[in-house]
Amino acid sequence: MRLDKNVMGKPGFIRTLEREKDMHEATHGSGPQARIVLTTESTLDEANKLGRTLVEERLVACATLLPVVQSIYNWDDQIQSAPETMVLLKTSTDKLEALEKRLRQLHTYRVPEFLVLPVEHGSANYLEWLFGALAGGK
Repeated sequence: MRLDKNVMGKPGFIRTLEREKDMHEATHGSGPQARIVLTTESTLDEANKLGRTLVEERLVACATLLPVVQSIYNWDDQIQSAPETMVLLKTSTDKLEALEKRLRQLHTYRVPEFLVLPVEHGSANYLEWLFGALAGGK
């Protein structure tokens, strides 16, 4: 954030700086950090069940379902293609181990996708909500 003398005296400037600091710490700090986990399910119904359970158990704050993606992959030395539902799971680093264990229990695939993507940046309001939802608040 650029420190402009014209902005520094305006109401809310300190609050904005504090939110920027909190957002930076949430995405880059020493505490839990936001993560997006990718997985797929064979049907929208299965993805909905998986996402709902993980949200109810507070292992993820949100599960976003992207119905009907087409996956092309190598399985048993053969090129396969199948429609799937992509599931984006929003969580934090301190939930990853339990999330992976639970996802393996719930998932319909023998080898479920579990790819963790770091969150480089996020709005302070959204990250506050995400961590609050995982903790049982908000």
